[in-house]
Amino acid sequence: MRLSTKDFVLASAFEADFLEVDPTLLARVGENRARVLDALTERPVYGVNTGMGRLAGVAVDSSAAHQRNLLIGRAVGGPPWLSPEEVRWLLLVRLRDLLAPEAGASPELVTFLVDRLNEGFTPAVPRTGLGSAGEIIPLAHAFQTFLGVGTVLVDGVETPASDVLAKPYEPGLKEGVSLIQGSPLAETFAAFARTEVQQVVDLQTLAAAIAIDVLGAPQAIYRPALAGDDRVLESVLFELGGLLDASTVRPDVVQAPVSVRVAPRAIAHLTRVNGELGDVLRRSMPTDSPAFLDGDFVSTTGFHAVELGLRMDAVTAALAHLGEVSVQRMHRLLDERFSGLPAQLAVEPGPQAGLVPLHKRAMGELHALRRLATPATLGSVDTSAGQEDVQAFAWAAGNQLRDACARMFAITACELIAGSQARWLAQGDGSPWLRAAYDWLRGLVPPVAVDRPLGPEVTALVAILRDSYFNDLTTLT
Repeated sequence: MRLSTKDFVLASAFEADFLEVDPTLLARVGENRARVLDALTERPVYGVNTGMGRLAGVAVDSSAAHQRNLLIGRAVGGPPWLSPEEVRWLLLVRLRDLLAPEAGASPELVTFLVDRLNEGFTPAVPRTGLGSAGEIIPLAHAFQTFLGVGTVLVDGVETPASDVLAKPYEPGLKEGVSLIQGSPLAETFAAFARTEVQQVVDLQTLAAAIAIDVLGAPQAIYRPALAGDDRVLESVLFELGGLLDASTVRPDVVQAPVSVRVAPRAIAHLTRVNGELGDVLRRSMPTDSPAFLDGDFVSTTGFHAVELGLRMDAVTAALAHLGEVSVQRMHRLLDERFSGLPAQLAVEPGPQAGLVPLHKRAMGELHALRRLATPATLGSVDTSAGQEDVQAFAWAAGNQLRDACARMFAITACELIAGSQARWLAQGDGSPWLRAAYDWLRGLVPPVAVDRPLGPEVTALVAILRDSYFNDLTTLT
């Protein structure tokens, strides 16, 4: 893939086997680099000829050695490390930022980074314990490796960067500080989480449809007209209605439990806040500090990704609510008073436990998910002798959101197994638009005729759910 503009598509670059920068773009980077070097004078320029943080008022030699030290002295993190996929996205975000004129990076640094991406170079980057105003700690870990310092992951094994790099890179003026500015880690978490959340939305729509189908719940409440002006909710109701077309409604059920009735609203809310997270990600602003703007060096606040963090906190809260709906709905499937099926979805209730242990697994996942809903973006603490007195912790919100998605996949897997079991015990085919989904689920997790340890099957199903991206539930119908 040839990168011809600084605003390349991250997803396309992520999937590309080989990257190269268009010579015209690289030439523009070089021209801008020359302007930056010309503008560097003896006056104080943050991080170039001054210290950082509380030591910003201390003059230092304007040298490459200082830029090198900026990367080494701040790498104080440790495992757990980012996955290779997350590291690749992080490096691509940094590449995008370095191509912007305000960064003033050299063509040599851009080329070096592209070469490392093409090699699958994977620095060991910490994902937790990062208490700075921006993301200096993880970024120092990421880019000290360019110097041949620190560790990289080779087939998952921590390896000295010096053993991997044939020729380390020596950062020029301003390049060290540019490499550790902004919030590319928060962007990385948000990008991965957005895709996972959409998977959850699709799968929870399927799980809700199965529960409604099996319980024979009244369906008038799912009419799209009841969405009013809410187009997101209307879309969810249309999709749900399509899956339930020709589903049998039990005449003895006047009103289904709340968890069955409100599922579309919970799904719509998650869809909406996930879309808002995407809006924040698409906004562009200078992330370098100091940024080179109009021939001058200006400090920025691009490191303070508070909107991104708060939006991810909101998505996590929406996931937690949807998780509560799912776990409660699953409990109704296990209750013979609501389902009309054998208690606990056991073939022989009493001698067999049925799927109650599976519900307890889902409840445990929900308990963990609820704790993740505590906002990560709030809770600043003074550091750097008071110079850094507010932190956004957007990276932490992203880390929690990724964990919340993992919990939600487990909850959804448990409910889908319960829904499949319920349809098998009910013996009917159910909605014709769900038959392929039932067959798919039974092929992955066979009906439970006698008690068996379902843990490995839950794990396998979660892996399949996370790897399968259902853009349209008709892929299962």
